[in-house]
Amino acid sequence: MTPSSNKSPQEPRVFTPAEHTEAVSFADISLARDEWGHLVLTLPALSHATVVTPTPLFPISEPERWISLRGEDGIELACVEDPNSLSPADRNLLQDELARREFVPVIERIVRVSGQMEPSEWTVDTDRGTTSFVLESEDDVRRIGESQIVIVDAHGTRYHIPDLNAIDAKSRRIIEWYV
Repeated sequence: MTPSSNKSPQEPRVFTPAEHTEAVSFADISLARDEWGHLVLTLPALSHATVVTPTPLFPISEPERWISLRGEDGIELACVEDPNSLSPADRNLLQDELARREFVPVIERIVRVSGQMEPSEWTVDTDRGTTSFVLESEDDVRRIGESQIVIVDAHGTRYHIPDLNAIDAKSRRIIEWYV
């Protein structure tokens, strides 16, 4: 993905895959919903509107930027550097679709862990209520930066602790044992 050399750095851009040599202006793209409610993308390089799935490339460190738009085959068709540069209608469609697809509960407290051997069952309080999940391996608890933690359960659901220092001491001790 290479931005066009004749574009100013401040101009909003959509990066397209390597076979397309230039970045595309946001004025050249369009997002809409089809009759089945799918998000569709229209680009000058595409012969028709294509169903796309938006995927944040950096969901923890930059959740509001760098959104990959992938076709049904999983191939990236475009990458939106800054969704705030889209038209309000396109931005709302993109944010609505991301909200539908991204489910990352924030852990507020660890209530119980079944044991120190994996797999272990965890019961946690999240911003969406109390839940239980199975942790298959200690490798599924990852530190992101200084104090952020991401936990991936046996089903692939991600749980986030934005600031390890902001949770209670018991929960912090449990997490520190894993990281």
